[in-house]
Amino acid sequence: MIPGCTALGAFALESLSRQLRVEGLGSEGVLGRSGVANSRLAIAAKEGTNLAELEVRLDGKPVRTHLAGGRLVLDAPALAEGRHDMTAESPSGLPFLRGISRTFTVDTTAPKLRLSDARAKKPGAPVTVRGRVEDAGRVKVSVAGADVSVGDDGTFSQRLEQPPDRIDVAATDAGGNVTRGHVSPAVRYPLTRAAHLTSIGWTSRAVREPILQLVREKKINAIQLDIKDESGEIGYDSKVPLAREIGAVKARYDARAVLDELHGMGVRVVGRIVAFRDPVLAEASYRQGKDHRLVQAPDGSPYDGGHYGRLSFTNFADPEVRRYNIDLAVEAAKLGFDDILYDYVRRPDGKLSTLRFPGLGNRTPEASIAEFVGDTRRRIRPEGAYLGASVYGIAATRPAEIAQDISAIAQHADYIAPMVYPSHWAAGEYGVASPNASPYAIVNRSLADFAHQVKGTGATIVPWLQDFSLGVHYGPGEVADQIRAAAGGGMNSFLLWNAGARYQGAALTTMR
Repeated sequence: MIPGCTALGAFALESLSRQLRVEGLGSEGVLGRSGVANSRLAIAAKEGTNLAELEVRLDGKPVRTHLAGGRLVLDAPALAEGRHDMTAESPSGLPFLRGISRTFTVDTTAPKLRLSDARAKKPGAPVTVRGRVEDAGRVKVSVAGADVSVGDDGTFSQRLEQPPDRIDVAATDAGGNVTRGHVSPAVRYPLTRAAHLTSIGWTSRAVREPILQLVREKKINAIQLDIKDESGEIGYDSKVPLAREIGAVKARYDARAVLDELHGMGVRVVGRIVAFRDPVLAEASYRQGKDHRLVQAPDGSPYDGGHYGRLSFTNFADPEVRRYNIDLAVEAAKLGFDDILYDYVRRPDGKLSTLRFPGLGNRTPEASIAEFVGDTRRRIRPEGAYLGASVYGIAATRPAEIAQDISAIAQHADYIAPMVYPSHWAAGEYGVASPNASPYAIVNRSLADFAHQVKGTGATIVPWLQDFSLGVHYGPGEVADQIRAAAGGGMNSFLLWNAGARYQGAALTTMR
């Protein structure tokens, strides 16, 4: 026994190694990326232990320390990847004061995570998420926030009965390094050949019946029926509060009855919502002093929309305007519309220097529009509806002109519906001298550009085709040429536009 030490004192010294503990290493002795970046390696002990007596070494080299909060904190140097040894001993070297020794590993490399495509039969249908991680024994995986089991080979799968539009997956290793990924359920868009019909047109037997006859003849299998049109009026008895407050509800048709009738005929119903061109909402907002809902001129006054009118365009960046259109989309999806198809999902024409969008912040108009489309799909997909976005033909090459970035929108939509009407192209576009007189060439070439833009996004292209005359007479041959041009690019679905809803059945082939 050393002179001056009592038996009790010797016992206290001998038990020091059992009293000491190392903090900051985690439960498995692994320091990950965040642990290294915010190193809090420290030695703690029971109250009364003189930690200042300890000499700490890392990989055999002394490390500076300081006392803080009753702990001995290591002023550790940068730690390299791999294994490290740490010791803490009394400099007196007494045999019964052995201190502690710890071995730990620095691993700042996040695990590799590979996800397979998640396919569903239709929007909102159950889906199975599958993937693989490396180092299966030390990696935990969560799918949509819930932990899942990982096989010895690193594979995992999880079935979700009611999947969200975006399914988040995370792989976390022993060091807390996280790799995050996500999948959106891939849904194959069904073959759809539709004709446009307004809400007023549906109420007219003379307009409605010829279109239904095309269905009976199997020339088309879908009808595009307006929900909210260019005037801002809603065709059925919507219960969306803002729609009723501003007088937008016209209730021209009974949505449930119409859907039951058309579904009974095997017809898909595409509900068109004219989003940001909305005179009813614009005028009501102006009267109420809610100018933030409006696209503005630099002086804060309502932007003159040119041939659309002074109070014609609402502000796509405003949360209330966005919520209004999304609420209509959700309501329609719940009613049973098979698709929600946005139109005028864009900014008005004009130089950006002449426009203001309150609430846009640092985002570009194109990014805000794409975000809006994504917000909509997250809401309607669980209801079983597809989402489409009608876009200008020029958007494939000039996205900033109307804030339609095709590849960005395609990330969030089930299909893109380019309006490639030959009459709307300027002479020389895509090398076609007279697009209006060359329906096959202009449609074929412009859709090839759209195909390039959406490649890899999972979105389908369903073009709007021209079944009207403007400058050049369009008969069955011109309409058929456009259909042929689209099919040549692998696009067998289409939407026919005629403002009067009068279509040339002779241009259409019978569907099998």
